[in-house]
Amino acid sequence: MKTIRRLCSLFLLAVLFCVLVPWVQAEEAGQPQRTTVLFTHDLHSRFLPRKTENGGESGGYARLKTALDLERARYPEALVLDGGDFSMGSLIQSLYAQEAPELRTMGAMGYDAVTAGNHEFDYTGAGFGQMLNAALLSGDRTPALLMANYSPAQENPDRLDLQRAMAAYGVRDSMLLERGGVTYGIFGLMGADAHDSAPTSGFELEDAEERARKCVDALREQGAQFIICLSHGGTSERKKLSEDQQLAEKVSGIDLIISGHTHTTLREPIVVGNTYIVSSGAYCENLGSITLEWEGTDGDDKVLVDYRLIPIDQNLSEDEEIAALIDRWKQKVSGSYLSRYNLTYDQVLARSGFDLPLPRSGVQEPNALGSLVAKSYAWAAARAEEGTVMPAAVAVTADGVLRAGLPAGDITVSQVFDVLSLGVGADGTTGYPLVSFYLTGEELRSALEVDASLTPLMPAAQLYTHGIYYLFNTHRMFFNRVVEARLTDGPLESDRLYRVVTGLYSAQMLGTVESRSFGLLKLTPKDQDGNPVTDFTQQIIRDKNGREVKEWYALASYLSSLGQEEGEPGLLPDSLLLPEDGKQVSSSWNPVQLLKNPNWLTFAALGLLTLTGAAGVLLIRSMLRAGRRRRYGGGYRRRRWFGR
Repeated sequence: MKTIRRLCSLFLLAVLFCVLVPWVQAEEAGQPQRTTVLFTHDLHSRFLPRKTENGGESGGYARLKTALDLERARYPEALVLDGGDFSMGSLIQSLYAQEAPELRTMGAMGYDAVTAGNHEFDYTGAGFGQMLNAALLSGDRTPALLMANYSPAQENPDRLDLQRAMAAYGVRDSMLLERGGVTYGIFGLMGADAHDSAPTSGFELEDAEERARKCVDALREQGAQFIICLSHGGTSERKKLSEDQQLAEKVSGIDLIISGHTHTTLREPIVVGNTYIVSSGAYCENLGSITLEWEGTDGDDKVLVDYRLIPIDQNLSEDEEIAALIDRWKQKVSGSYLSRYNLTYDQVLARSGFDLPLPRSGVQEPNALGSLVAKSYAWAAARAEEGTVMPAAVAVTADGVLRAGLPAGDITVSQVFDVLSLGVGADGTTGYPLVSFYLTGEELRSALEVDASLTPLMPAAQLYTHGIYYLFNTHRMFFNRVVEARLTDGPLESDRLYRVVTGLYSAQMLGTVESRSFGLLKLTPKDQDGNPVTDFTQQIIRDKNGREVKEWYALASYLSSLGQEEGEPGLLPDSLLLPEDGKQVSSSWNPVQLLKNPNWLTFAALGLLTLTGAAGVLLIRSMLRAGRRRRYGGGYRRRRWFGR
C-alpha cells in the first residue's frame, strides 16, 4: 500500500513538473531582453584631463575608468565600445607606432571592441601596421579591432606587411560576443568623409552600405540577436552630410550605431526606423550609456530604458592603476620624443593672464589663438633659416588643425602640443612640420576668398594669418567677398610671387580648393622659380641641424621667447589679443563696401539681376496694357455689338 502511495506521489510530481516547467520557461521567454552599451568615440589620446573655460577639468582616462567601473557595477553585463579616432591629440601619441599606448590603455580599461578612424592613419598605413604589431608584442590585453570596409589598397607598397600585421592582431570585419545571455553581432565601418580626411592612409574604401548589409546578414545567420555598428561616419544637421543617418535609412537590421568622426554630442539618440544612433562627444568629455529593452530574438520592438552622457570631470576620482600606467607613458615621452628638444612633459614655457580659446566652429571672426599660431610659424621659419632664405611674406593656419585652446595660467609643453597635435612628418616622428611655397598675389587673394566664402560650408577651412590684412563682407557675392587685401608692409601685387609658410597638412589640402569652389578658384603652389610644387615633403622647413621644424615646436619656442626674463618663463603680453594684422569681418549693407573691387562673378550677378529686373518691368507693363485693353477696348466692342 505504501509503495502504491509513493508511486502515485511520484506520478503526480512528474505530471506537475511537466506542466509547470514549460509554463515557467514560457514566462521566462516572455520576459524582455535588456542591453546596455557604454560608448565613446573621438577620444584623441586624451589620457590626461584638460582645463575648461569655467575653471574645471575635462577628460582623462583614469577618471574615465572610474566612470566605467561605476556603470558596470550598475549594469554588470554592459558592453564597452568605441567609434574610432582613439589616437592623435596629446604628446603620448608620439609613442603610437612603437608602444601602441592607446589600444593598450583601452584594453586596461576593459573595452570590448573598437573601430578605426581617419586619425589612426596619421602615421600613414605603415605606421598603423607598426602600432598593431607593438600592441600584439606587448602581450597586454587589447580590444577587438573591427574594420569591414577599409583595407590596404592594391597599389600600396606596404600592403603585404599591413595584411600580416592586421591578421596577427586579429583585425576583422565583425565579431560575435555573448554577454548576459544575449548574442551580439558587432561590426565596424569607415565613413566616406573620414576616408577623404586620411590622404596618407594607403587604404581603400568599400561602399559602407553594401558592406553593412553583408555584415548584418552574416551576423544574423550566425545567431546574433542584437546588431551594433561602430561607425566612423558621423551625423550632421544637414541630412545629405549625415552619413550614419543615411546608413540607418538604407540598411535594415542594425539595432544600434555608435557614431564617431563628427565629434557630435547627442543629448538624445537619433531614431531612424528601428535603429538608434548615439554619440557622446569628443575628447573624453563624456561616457555614453544606453540601455534598451527588446523582445523576440532579433532586437525588434526596442524600448529606451536609460540614456545618459556621464561627464568625465573633476567630480570623479582617478583610478590608481590607470593613473600609474599614464605616468609611465609620460616618462617614456620625456625620455624619447621630447629629449631631442631638451624639453619635458610638464615644463612651463610661459604664463598667461588670459585665455586663448579655440575658434567658435563655423563663426566667421578673428581669433587670437589662430593669429598667434600663424605668427609663430613666421617667427620659427625666419629663425631656422636666418640669412639663407627670403623671409615669408605670409603665414597661414587653418581652424581644422587647431585642436585645443590655451587657458590662463602656466602654459606647459604638453598644453602647447595639444594645440597642434596632428600628424607625422617625413622623418616619421609625431607632429606636422612647417612647409613653404610661393603663390601669386592673385592666388593669395583667392586663398582669402576660401576663408570668406567656404567657411560657412566647411568650418575647418577657416584661415588665420600673419603678414596680411584683409576685410571681407559676408553679404557680398560668393568668391568675391574680399573687399580689400594688403600685406602689412606693402600692397599686394597680383602677378608677384610671395612666400607662404603653413603646416604640411594644410598645404596638402590646397589641392581641394578647386573642387570645393566648383572650379571658380585655383591655387597652384610653386617653388621660388615659379615651378609647380608636386611633393610638399620637399618644401619642409628644417633648422640648422637638418631637423624638421614642427608646427607645435614653432608655437612652443615662440611662446618661450615672449617676456622671458633671466631664463624664467615670462608673462605673455596683452598685445597678443589684438593682432596688428589678419582678417576683419563685416556684415555691412553699405553699397560702397558691397560693390567695391567687383570680379566677374559680381558683374555677372549684377547683369543677371538687371536683366531679371528689366524682364519684370516689361512683364508688369505688358500686364497693365492687357488690362487696359480688356477694360476699355473690349467694353467698347461689346457696347457696339449690343447697340446693333
